[in-house]
Amino acid sequence: MGTLKDKTLFITGASRGIGKAIALRAARDGARIVVAAKTAEPDPRLPGTIFSAAEEIEQAGGQALPVVVDVRDEEQVRAAVDKAVQRFGSIDILVNNASAISITGTEETSLKRYDLMMDINMRGTFACTQACLPYLKQAANPHVLVLSPPIDLDPKWLGPHPAYTASKYGMSMLALGMAEEFRRFGIAVNGLWPRTIIATAALNVARQGAAEQGRIPDIMADAAYRILTSDSKQCSGRLYLDEQVLREAGLSDFDAYSVSPGDAPQIDLFVTP
Repeated sequence: MGTLKDKTLFITGASRGIGKAIALRAARDGARIVVAAKTAEPDPRLPGTIFSAAEEIEQAGGQALPVVVDVRDEEQVRAAVDKAVQRFGSIDILVNNASAISITGTEETSLKRYDLMMDINMRGTFACTQACLPYLKQAANPHVLVLSPPIDLDPKWLGPHPAYTASKYGMSMLALGMAEEFRRFGIAVNGLWPRTIIATAALNVARQGAAEQGRIPDIMADAAYRILTSDSKQCSGRLYLDEQVLREAGLSDFDAYSVSPGDAPQIDLFVTP
């Protein structure tokens, strides 16, 4: 397995949760992390800012560049990429982690919320990948990782929350399409999704107490690390589950990742038990 030492990772939504966990795992190798997220001021409900995340990354052994970025804004995205290249000289890996969610039916989903999900989830993924592409083409082992699920057209995933499902499946379709498009450049593009719910501050806000039934973000970070250190020419065009990646690496006991060890964690959306 390779290393992320001296690699530059551009990670959206890296101020907290899964994005920050991926950043910290890379930092342990001595990676350089662009913390590209919106939160510059503390939120009492959701702890963590781009600056506090950057401090943790540097304490873990990496280098960090905190940049305020709304992934819906093309100018902000391109300015952040420019800052990253000015500071670190390259972009080797892009992690499209930023996402918006609303588990609501058609009548309950306002057009404002619909636009937010489509703009952050699909447009943001497209915009960040497009902006990073010139530098990924120059990288030695370039990867794009999209935090999106396997595509399962079972009506049970489509009916309850059509807009959210469409936005997340759209991210996965972009990953699969770009994997084929960028294959000639040796750029890997893959999706990654948790098999079970992940205990994040955002989950606690959305569903108080739900985190007790989940796993810690480290499982996603360890799975992402496995993907991002693989040969980009040999590992592309897949929509992985975190547990699947780690099982393929030889892990069989996942209790260490559980918030409540010994209890079966709750299966996440878009995953068939």
